[in-house]
Amino acid sequence: MRRVNIFGATGSVGQNTIDLISRAPEDYDVVALTGASNIRQLAADAKHLRADIAITALDHLLPDLREALQGSDVVAAAGANAIQEAATRPVDWTMSAIVGAAGLAPGLAALQQGGTLALANKESLVCAGALMLETAKAHQARLLPVDSEHSAVFQALVGEDIATVERIIITASGGAFRDWPIEDLPMATLDQASSHPNWDMGQRITIDSASMFNKAMELIETKEYFGTSSEQIEVLIHPESLIHAMVGFTDGALMAHVGPPDMRHAIGYALHWPERRHLPVDRLNLARIAQLSFRAPCETRWPALRLAREVMETGKLAGAVFNAAKETALDAFIAGQIGFTQMAEVVEDVLDTMTTASGHIDATMTLDNVAEVDHVARQTATRALQKRAG
Repeated sequence: MRRVNIFGATGSVGQNTIDLISRAPEDYDVVALTGASNIRQLAADAKHLRADIAITALDHLLPDLREALQGSDVVAAAGANAIQEAATRPVDWTMSAIVGAAGLAPGLAALQQGGTLALANKESLVCAGALMLETAKAHQARLLPVDSEHSAVFQALVGEDIATVERIIITASGGAFRDWPIEDLPMATLDQASSHPNWDMGQRITIDSASMFNKAMELIETKEYFGTSSEQIEVLIHPESLIHAMVGFTDGALMAHVGPPDMRHAIGYALHWPERRHLPVDRLNLARIAQLSFRAPCETRWPALRLAREVMETGKLAGAVFNAAKETALDAFIAGQIGFTQMAEVVEDVLDTMTTASGHIDATMTLDNVAEVDHVARQTATRALQKRAG
């Protein structure tokens, strides 16, 4: 039996991971599940999978979790320290699906145990890609991508020499507003931004898809994970969401990964790697689909893509600034404090401020320095929001 941890168990990636593990429970020994406010789901899954421990990130919900776990052998715990401790338990495979910068420290701790980390937490590579890869190498751990785009690139490169890659193309659905008149975007509401045309995801990532900040993060991830230059990475709008990525080689060949818009494919590939096993996903009928469409993204419509390229060119800790500013701006949009298009304006303000007037970005990449830059960037973003309000 493989020992596994699932961090972010109650989110969409975590739930899809649990779905796959539940289909062959005899193959897995579940050690820890973590979540946040969805105590009922966390407790139900922990009891169903007979986990050793269930952890909520929110300390004040520990009594609720204990109550929900009554009558089971599952231990209840709460808080960042409990999650970090669970990450140090030796397991064979860990799903890193905690949303936001909070996923970085547990992911690093898991890599230090030498197992496999299935990475769905975008922020880890955006904020500290070099640190993640160095830690994996130092501890002989395996880092496998779970984003559908990066899993697709990873699969297309099996047996290939990265030196023969000319370009990597990641696709984007375009989100909720891909066909909106650009002049209407400032009036987009929270409800409109929270509805994705192709995927069933959480609210935050759905809004990030609409603003293309999700794809901007994936641009940075691609550079960090595969070691390519920013010039080698392209984005295409692909409304059908069936081709997840393409890799172009020096001989002119273009290898595409095609599959249904179902996260269980990328999760299952990482779960069973290096084998391929049966997965309960739809099989595509290309004759029925009939055609696939593509178009270049407009960076006026989606300035997040331009900002991501600036971050890649700056390097160092610019990714941590970008992510912290993006998360703060997203919080403000959800709270009704700013409009949809103002999120990118806030992020650009923070990047400009911290690149030109601060030495934080040039600091050595350590976990403490990333945390410090994250803190300063959030403060800077808050001041930028206050200026807009006042």
